[in-house]
Amino acid sequence: MLEALRFRDFRLLWGARLVAALGSWLLVIAIPAHVFQVTGSLVATGLTLVAEFLPPLVLGPVAGALADRWDRRRVMICADLVRAAVITLMLFATKENSLWLVYVALLAESAAATVFRPAAQAHTPAVVGTGSALSGAQSLNAVTDGIVRLVGPPAGAALLTLAGFEFLVLLDCASYLVSAVAIAATAPRTRPPGERKAVLAEIAGGLRVLRRVPIALALLPFSAVFLAANASLSALLVPFGVRQLGGSEQVGFVSSALGVGFLLGAVVIRRCVDRFPPGHLFAASQFATAIAFFVLFDSMTMGVALPAALAVGVFGSMTVVTPQVALQRAVPNEVLGRISAVFLTAEALAALLGALAGPALAQGFSLRAAMVTACLVTMLSALASALLIPEPTVFPPPMHGYGLEESEIHDARGDHR
Repeated sequence: MLEALRFRDFRLLWGARLVAALGSWLLVIAIPAHVFQVTGSLVATGLTLVAEFLPPLVLGPVAGALADRWDRRRVMICADLVRAAVITLMLFATKENSLWLVYVALLAESAAATVFRPAAQAHTPAVVGTGSALSGAQSLNAVTDGIVRLVGPPAGAALLTLAGFEFLVLLDCASYLVSAVAIAATAPRTRPPGERKAVLAEIAGGLRVLRRVPIALALLPFSAVFLAANASLSALLVPFGVRQLGGSEQVGFVSSALGVGFLLGAVVIRRCVDRFPPGHLFAASQFATAIAFFVLFDSMTMGVALPAALAVGVFGSMTVVTPQVALQRAVPNEVLGRISAVFLTAEALAALLGALAGPALAQGFSLRAAMVTACLVTMLSALASALLIPEPTVFPPPMHGYGLEESEIHDARGDHR
């Protein structure tokens, strides 16, 4: 896992990701808590989640085209600077009639993050290559996710009480500025200028590549199904904890166990991703996540809930990382931004639908019915994944093998004509 840290640029990218993610997760509890405190409305509080999901649905494919068209390093720096600027709008949302500034800030921050993510996803293999260092890089990124999930929410809740909402907003702003500086310190990788097509044409070219990479085409629906089921249960975690485990304090312990699980999953996936076919690993981790979720939502005591939450974190982390590594190895880097953006858009849509479907099922039937449905869907997805996901092409072949026109290949690579 530490092999990727031999690359100076990756060390800077990883540090940037850690700082920026921590700043964002400090506000995960603080923003809805602030909105609820100002308005007393559950609907207004829930809209904060909707504001974060909408930009990826609208901008995802365009963001991928921009990541393949422009210098990815500059894209990430600009996205961080935009996020640092717009988040400060929340400082002025102190009363109910100014609360719209929170939603504007969340929409703009999410839009900038939508541009940032495919650029970062495509830039990583350009820095560390597609060999074993890539799986190490993704494991370290999973460690980052685990750390911020473990530390961010409780730290944010504590700082909200001790220092106030405005202090947390300024911390998040500073985290984006630090990230921008770290990325700016990496080596420039500007591509030579070349003829560019319209954004829609470049998106279409990326979709043609997607159709010609069997493992990517197979992973897309199964990743979306898993994330929808996962989101449906995540949306029910708080009411479950309050009803069956005793209160919000217990929910905090369960969230911490999930974060620890993500950290452990990063270690496990580093040992597995280079040894097992991605289809089998993806299927096994989905199935194990479903079992762990079933045990968690069926538990009545913390003695059962905490180990189950730990297992959800471990196997959930593996389920997320496996497709990322498979894509980075199977898709030509010239179009990886566009392909990554397709996945990010599908993930956002799936998460939004899952977050709506889970509470709706629980409200219309029961919490247990929603849990059983999500777990069964995940198990069926795991079975189909094992049967239908093909063996990958470990290293991307020339782009000519993907059915692109000669002009599209030159445009994707930025070659001079």
